[in-house]
Amino acid sequence: MTSGFGKGFEGLGLTGDIGRRQLLKAGAAVGLGIGASALLPGASAFAAEVPKKGGRLKLGLAGGQTTNTLDQARGGFGSPVERTINYTLYNTLVEIAPNGQAVPEIAESWDIGPGAKSWVFNIRKGVTFHNGKEMTADDVVHSLRRHMGADTKSGAAGLLKEIESIEKVDKHQVRVQHATGNADLHYILSDYHLAIVPAETTTVDGVGTGGYVLQTYEPGVRFVAKRNPNYWKEGRAHVDEVEFVVVNDDAARLSALQSGEVHGINRLDPKTVALLGRAPGLRIINSAGTAYYVINMRADRAPFDNKDLRLALKYAINREQMLDRLLRGYGTVGNDHPIAKSMPFFDAKLPQRTQDLDKAKFHFKKSGHSGALDLRTSTAAFSSAIDMAVLLKMQAAEAGIDINVVREPQDGYWENVWRSKEFMISYWTGRAVPDQIFTTAYYSKAAWNDTHWRNDSFDSLLLAARTELDNAKRAGMYAEMQAIMQDDSGAIVPMFNNFLDGMRDAVKGDLTASNMELAGCRIAERCWLA
Repeated sequence: MTSGFGKGFEGLGLTGDIGRRQLLKAGAAVGLGIGASALLPGASAFAAEVPKKGGRLKLGLAGGQTTNTLDQARGGFGSPVERTINYTLYNTLVEIAPNGQAVPEIAESWDIGPGAKSWVFNIRKGVTFHNGKEMTADDVVHSLRRHMGADTKSGAAGLLKEIESIEKVDKHQVRVQHATGNADLHYILSDYHLAIVPAETTTVDGVGTGGYVLQTYEPGVRFVAKRNPNYWKEGRAHVDEVEFVVVNDDAARLSALQSGEVHGINRLDPKTVALLGRAPGLRIINSAGTAYYVINMRADRAPFDNKDLRLALKYAINREQMLDRLLRGYGTVGNDHPIAKSMPFFDAKLPQRTQDLDKAKFHFKKSGHSGALDLRTSTAAFSSAIDMAVLLKMQAAEAGIDINVVREPQDGYWENVWRSKEFMISYWTGRAVPDQIFTTAYYSKAAWNDTHWRNDSFDSLLLAARTELDNAKRAGMYAEMQAIMQDDSGAIVPMFNNFLDGMRDAVKGDLTASNMELAGCRIAERCWLA
């Protein structure tokens, strides 16, 4: 097996036969997932502990709705419950390891052509679906193509927008041709939407290649799966059975953990973390990552098509106060763009925006707006989303801006409010590298561009940065993009939150991850029960 790269960076300034030292240097500069050959699926910081087989893992999860689905290509797919179920039943071509690096999964290696335009993925042999069918290149091609085309509703459509073709080379090779080239394509192909399903799939029914086989699924209520006896990953999927029950109420979820009704829960309320951490038999999984709270303003519609109104609100917010009151310090202050401090190419030199009521009043007056702004919110976004809206209302009032908080029901929030309403509170889990989150949420052609923002300079920089391997030049491009977003976009990013999961001591394994909660939503295959 090669490392995740191998050959073919001639067009990017590297020789055809890349030496290990040169490859490491290039990869470190651009976050290309170096270490793929050293950190294979199943590797863990807990390798010294011997996993125990057996038992039944039960989790109480927030973020479930009756509109949830098993179909990754359906619009709106991606709640915490959907993502966790997805990685329980399915695999993707590439996996994001606990350290944030891209490592082989269904693709055991890949080779990159000149300019990072042509990628050949070598598909793992001997992998079978839950129905016994052998997984081949045909399944991979079908699984990716179903997120493409004019009629797709998939949230991954924007990620694959620049893909010219996805073709089978032979039974265990797939070639992906990128129109402009993208040195981070392997990170993109780790996206949870891009799960590998059988080629004949027309209606997704839970049949994947993952560690567990579906037994019961009641959307927004309950999920049960049994261990896949033919799972191809060594050192993964230890428990015999997993059960996820949806418990959206914070107090009820915490009570279920304390009583032992469930082994673990996600989305702990930061106000209860200190108390819970002292309770016997329980532990807190506190992972700093790339997830962030965001207030969306639709930049394509009145009144937020007015840049001055957007700036007025950005200057009105007291981010430090929000971080303290809502997250109790379990996070970091945001700067109106989605690049966390832990991510490659975070621009530490970009001035941190702070509350400036004089500037807020100036831009609000210049906007010419009058009347209240309806801010829509729901605990479907995150547990303190209503508190956040009320706090924003109070802060904005100091600048003479009137906000009317509209509380929306949990069920249907992502279908009826997100991407539709002019002013609303949302949440992003973040991504491993800048290109991934920029392309998913802020590129003008992105299916999930939830602020409907368009900036031609931003788009041009995004495309250029994908194939720039000079570290300084690429850093400069991403720095400029962060600055453009800070001043022009429809996104207010007050803070990045830590992932806070609560587990009983019986749940073992390295359950931290920088990309998503619950061990990157892969807790079912990464944990075991003592």
